[in-house]
Amino acid sequence: MAFFEDKETEEVNNTLWTEHYRPRVLKDYVGNEHLKTKVADYLESGDVPHLLFYGKAGTGKTTLAKLIVNSIDCDHIIINASDENNVDTVRTKVKGFASTIGFRNSKIVILDEFDYMTPNAQAILRNLMETFSKHCRFILTCNYVEKVIDPIQSRCQTFQIVPPTKKDVAVQISQILGKENVKFELKDLVPIIDASYPDIRKIINTCQLNSSKGILKVDVSNILSSDIKIKVVDLLKGNDDKRNKYMKIRQAVADSRIQDFSELYGYLYEKIDEYAGDNTSNVILTLSEGQYKDSMVVDKEITFMATIIQIVGLLS
Repeated sequence: MAFFEDKETEEVNNTLWTEHYRPRVLKDYVGNEHLKTKVADYLESGDVPHLLFYGKAGTGKTTLAKLIVNSIDCDHIIINASDENNVDTVRTKVKGFASTIGFRNSKIVILDEFDYMTPNAQAILRNLMETFSKHCRFILTCNYVEKVIDPIQSRCQTFQIVPPTKKDVAVQISQILGKENVKFELKDLVPIIDASYPDIRKIINTCQLNSSKGILKVDVSNILSSDIKIKVVDLLKGNDDKRNKYMKIRQAVADSRIQDFSELYGYLYEKIDEYAGDNTSNVILTLSEGQYKDSMVVDKEITFMATIIQIVGLLS
């Protein structure tokens, strides 16, 4: 897990735990050991290549990027591409930073959530990566590597950030709660982790939100009702007609702002006996087809909703 840092306890009443326990140096970054070894080699040599980190939300991509720039003598800038994703950002902000003389030996541009960057902006960035490569390197993070154009991928050392197991997450969360002097029972962590895994950032935030006066108070029904996976299954089990069932699921998906549907496909398969009835075999085939398409398309929400249309039709 990337967010937990083993450090002395201090007062953090008004501080987000995700920030307070975010590791500040590479040795405190937990998990992805092979990648840590590669990054350590880059830092030791003083030559950091263009890097592309991809993986699910909340698993430590941005944390690792920040660790790198904080570990070397460089000027750096961090741009969130979900907010600044167009050609103007690249031509003005990125080029302006990369082209000027810095105060330190090198420069690094971190482009967070790079998969939001438009194709035209990515094409211009590709040229900047070549033009200024002698003194400016780029670290890109994204959830969906397939949204990054091939010419940029080919110019980067690309690494997938793999989330820790649920058991490892439970251990780390237990340690954080202990350092915050919050009393809890292990069984209370199960619904919190199940609802948000592998988004570690969200799991930590949920624990902080539900901690009051030194006690973790878990409203299981509230946590479960906010979980899109459980909502979709409950709606599929419901008695609405086809149109209303589809519209409610579509609204629930939109409200959740989910980006990674892989966990949702897996959960629908795991709970198939609860809603599929005599149509189990056909629903499995439909889920399999949807999951296969999900791995190849850019707009994953459309693909998922197309899968739901087929499933709703089978259940009616």
